[in-house]
Amino acid sequence: MTLQVGIIGTGWFADKHAHLLSQQEGVKVTAIAASSQQKADQFASTFNDAKGYSNIEDMLDAGKLDAVYICTPPFAHGHFEQALIERNIPFLVEKPLSSEAELPMQLLQKIEAKQLITSVGYHFRYMDSADKAKQLLADRNIAMSLGYWMGGAPGGTWWRRQELSGGQFVEQTTHIVDLLRYLVGEVTEVYATYSEGILAKQDSNANVADAGTVTLKLSNGTIATISNTCIIPAGYESGLHVYTDAGKLEIGHGGLKDITTASTTEYHNQSNPYENEAKAFLHAIRTGDVSLIRSNYADAYRTHQVTMAANESASTGKVIKLG
Repeated sequence: MTLQVGIIGTGWFADKHAHLLSQQEGVKVTAIAASSQQKADQFASTFNDAKGYSNIEDMLDAGKLDAVYICTPPFAHGHFEQALIERNIPFLVEKPLSSEAELPMQLLQKIEAKQLITSVGYHFRYMDSADKAKQLLADRNIAMSLGYWMGGAPGGTWWRRQELSGGQFVEQTTHIVDLLRYLVGEVTEVYATYSEGILAKQDSNANVADAGTVTLKLSNGTIATISNTCIIPAGYESGLHVYTDAGKLEIGHGGLKDITTASTTEYHNQSNPYENEAKAFLHAIRTGDVSLIRSNYADAYRTHQVTMAANESASTGKVIKLG
């Protein structure tokens, strides 16, 4: 069975997913939807049998699609998901789910009513290092975790606008929040403080925070702090450190470092997490078995709640409790 897959968007993530899908056996990228016909046609021209469309309705009405990837900025979410839900078409959507708080819950209710297969692009969960960390943490007592995402602000205009991206903690650092949830536990309380002013002086369009620190209480009694900044010109880094009674685990893009009194052992990621993510989603579409999907829409919504709570706490100065 050859799966026909559509892509919404023509940016970096759309290109990455589309080319990865085109390399999978029994999968064809057959439709591209973009904000203009020119963009759609140009993107579609790199794939055999793919056709471009300037809106999703035309793409969906043109022929049967087995699945669709939504690769758009946070502010653009909503309409695309709704169209796919109405047609019972499984979809993988890139994180974050939205730049605002309420929309994902409305969509989740409709997804669950249809029992629709979904996946969300939290690819850190599919790293070999995440598997190893889960294995090691099963036998250790966790005291606290420290996460970080330190870098510079991307050049896109929408990313630097709070109302369009949700800010760095929502758009980027969400990966660290999600990894914390996946490896350590659910978050019950959030307190955040943000600083601003530097990026706004460099770019009059920008209104996102320069930096932030978020303190989290987890349901298992452990605590965590996740910090980020988007103003440094060098020294980029991101990851999660978990402190246990056996020592420290450091999880990042490249792999895992396990530091104990006996030794320091490094485990490097061997497989491509994006490919692992795609295979899990495609398997679910073919078989109905969703057990390999590590982040569906319902699970990703819980991560979204944490990042939205951080923004709310930073603006109000209050501790935000999550149910």
